[in-house]
Amino acid sequence: MKTRVNWPIWAGFLLSLAGLVSYPLFFAQFPVTRDVPWVNFLIFAAAAVLLIAGLRRAFSRQSLYRGKIVGPILTAASVAPLGFFLFLVFVHSRQLPASLGAPHVGDKAPDFTLPDINGNPVSLSGLLADAQAASSSNESVPRGVLLVFYRGYW
Repeated sequence: MKTRVNWPIWAGFLLSLAGLVSYPLFFAQFPVTRDVPWVNFLIFAAAAVLLIAGLRRAFSRQSLYRGKIVGPILTAASVAPLGFFLFLVFVHSRQLPASLGAPHVGDKAPDFTLPDINGNPVSLSGLLADAQAASSSNESVPRGVLLVFYRGYW
């Protein structure tokens, strides 16, 4: 009996490699996929489905697909990139040093000027002066400034 190529297990292996390599080469360029690599998680999930289908095929007809040797070797070689990727995303990225120049809770924010939604420049000192003037004249306008820091931009 002639042996066949177990295409799901090979496709899972190649997809697993593509999931590992595609993040630094492509998906890290975009904020929506850089912060949480959800596309790579989907690629690895598709690779896992193909690997499971290939293993089931290999061990159901061992003489036809040589399942005792090729199946576990390719599965281990496919799970290794997934483990490495998960290590980098969830463990190694948490080991990055803290930024020494970042403001801490309670620190006074440095003055800055940024454009508002209409393109007009707005400075922190101007907002604080407006808030102090409004509080002294008892107008019903905001009396402070709230700064929110977030990762990324959209």
